[in-house]
Amino acid sequence: MIQKNNQLISPETETEAMKIARANQRRRQTKEQTKLIAQGIEKGISQYKKHQKIKNRAIDKQRKQVLKPPPALTILSSEVNNKTKFSLLPWVLLGMTWFGLVIYIATNELF
Repeated sequence: MIQKNNQLISPETETEAMKIARANQRRRQTKEQTKLIAQGIEKGISQYKKHQKIKNRAIDKQRKQVLKPPPALTILSSEVNNKTKFSLLPWVLLGMTWFGLVIYIATNELF
């Protein structure tokens, strides 16, 4: 990685920019002019890559938000599950109490 003007430019980008600059070279164009054109192409490529990174990061954030359920819903669903588990228990105990009371009364009347 080579740093030019506070930007990191990879050697691949530099060689690619030089190839493009040489392919579009005009007659009587000096090497210095070709280097300047290559630097402009490098800058364009690095800006394009930077924008692509930002765009991909934003897409990833959106994808993660879609996949992740909202925290309020998970709390509510767990509370509902807890209430349904424990709301059955009092009714079962009440039924057993009444059943035991009936059996107690029935057995005391016979003896």
